[in-house]
Amino acid sequence: MTTRPVLLVPGIYNSGPLHWQSLWQTQHAGVARVEQADWAHPVCADWVQALDDAIARAPQPPIVVAHSLGCLVAAHWASRADRPVHALLLVAVPAPAGPNFPADAKGFAPVPTTLVPPGQPVRRATLLSSTNDPYSTPAFAARCATLWAAEHREVGPLGHINADSGLGDWPEGWALVQRWRAA
Repeated sequence: MTTRPVLLVPGIYNSGPLHWQSLWQTQHAGVARVEQADWAHPVCADWVQALDDAIARAPQPPIVVAHSLGCLVAAHWASRADRPVHALLLVAVPAPAGPNFPADAKGFAPVPTTLVPPGQPVRRATLLSSTNDPYSTPAFAARCATLWAAEHREVGPLGHINADSGLGDWPEGWALVQRWRAA
């Protein structure tokens, strides 16, 4: 039996070497990053296509783990997907109308109102948010979770849930992925 693949979808500027996504990729088998042509000037349609291409290459429906702008990429992909994923983990979804949303990110608004077209299976979706994320608000995260029929877990004051949050390889997040890999 093969290990279920995990696809990492970083946000703008990619995830640096101390980010939990990068640490997961170096520490665990079957974890790959969705590469983007331009990390500094994201265009939603291009980033969604890169995710779709990566999912198409996966040997079985993958677990998609998105961070920050990557959450909006995953949401836009899932709103019109024609292939299944095993699970979506959406971490620190940013608010496109928020004051700190990157001006160089094009086409990410409006936020999709559903993750899954009728008849398209996503076995599970979980959205993790912080109470003090500079790119979002607890209310925005809760609204996205409701729109997307995702389980919502508020993880406390962890900022943008990134390397600056001091999470290291974030064992709590990896434990969730491991449970999904076993299911």
